[in-house]
Amino acid sequence: MMSNQSVISQFFLLGLPVPPEHQHLFYVLFLAVYLTTILGNLLIIILILLDSHLHTPMYLFLSNLSFSDLCFSSVTMPKLLLNMQNQEPSITYVGCLTQMYFFLVFGDMESFLLVLMAYDRYVAICFPLHYTSIMSPKLCVFLIVFCWILTMMYSMLHTLLLSRLSFCENNVISQFFCDITALLKLACSDIYINELIIFVIGGLFSVIPFLLIIVSYVQIVSSILRVSSTRVIHKVFSTCGSHLSVVSLFYGPAIGVYLCPSTNTSTINETAMAMMYTVVTPMLNPFIYSLRNRDMKEALLRVLCKKKISL
Repeated sequence: MMSNQSVISQFFLLGLPVPPEHQHLFYVLFLAVYLTTILGNLLIIILILLDSHLHTPMYLFLSNLSFSDLCFSSVTMPKLLLNMQNQEPSITYVGCLTQMYFFLVFGDMESFLLVLMAYDRYVAICFPLHYTSIMSPKLCVFLIVFCWILTMMYSMLHTLLLSRLSFCENNVISQFFCDITALLKLACSDIYINELIIFVIGGLFSVIPFLLIIVSYVQIVSSILRVSSTRVIHKVFSTCGSHLSVVSLFYGPAIGVYLCPSTNTSTINETAMAMMYTVVTPMLNPFIYSLRNRDMKEALLRVLCKKKISL
């Protein structure tokens, strides 16, 4: 068996199921989407840094979410664009493990940040008088740093476990990036430990944040239904609408793929879900928060007015 194995120095990415005659069109489309993602998320980060009115826990979490979205898209999109111009889309073994590591870091971090934002809204709406004391700056910074450390350690665990595996001659990854499940399909050695970690810890990292968000919004809804003022109810829903939209975009594709099976092949389903995570969601998040959020619009106007006055 060992004589039939070979040392894999690079992997070939299957890429997207795009007809050759439409390759250039899709390249321009994905390039425009990636540039929009970079500019949109950078705009949110810069606005939050420049406007003192946005120096609150909610926008601290939002700036980290934008940074995570920016990096999450940058992990896969540049390589995808580069491979669309090459005849043989490949990635080195070390580059593949590095890409997988950062993909897991920023993907899991986005999930944790959505939980922190849901908890922030829960405290602000259900305990408005104690909001400042509960959501103190020290607590917010601690939560963010803790989440970054946790995601880095979890991603490193997957990377180290994957690096010990042996790979046979088949080095074609059925994705446009180095996805951990696609890599495990190519392994020749025992992947029981890897699958166990994905099922146990990975399941907890996926299910618990989603349940915490649901619990937070159940408490929020039950709290605002006791308020008779229509103006207050409208204000609460407008405040939480942006976050709920982002949560739907983040968890929607996974629920649609895993709970609503279709007649398509699993490879197409996985590719479609990955496109939603890595391309569509990071691009739409800045638009959701800028178009639905009054504070972001006012901050943009204040920054532009200051710039105009200084000029």
